[in-house]
Amino acid sequence: MIDLHDRSWAWNNYLSQRALQQADNVRAQLQRNMERFEIDLVTTTDPKRLYQNVRQALVCGFFMQVAHKEGEKGSYVTVKDVQVVSLHPSCGLDTQPEWVIFNEFVLTTKPYIRTVSEVRPEW
Repeated sequence: MIDLHDRSWAWNNYLSQRALQQADNVRAQLQRNMERFEIDLVTTTDPKRLYQNVRQALVCGFFMQVAHKEGEKGSYVTVKDVQVVSLHPSCGLDTQPEWVIFNEFVLTTKPYIRTVSEVRPEW
């Protein structure tokens, strides 16, 4: 188990101790809410399924930050504002999926979306 108060562990692993503590606080809040509303706490040991569950949860909360691929040139159209954008070069995706959820909209020489993950429209 990781000690969230161990500054040297966070430093040695290139992580922010404060961000880890905030994430742990959010997790504890979610757990309390689930217990209060009698929602079962479930998990999975299958990493592929785990990441899919996380992305599905993100889509539920950030459904207005979804973009759909448009045409063959790699352009995307945002669902909320119907704005043509491109994937930022630092987004980290190897492919150009049909649907993505994004965290940041960046306007430089042209509009980009950054911090993206592939999603499925049925989610």
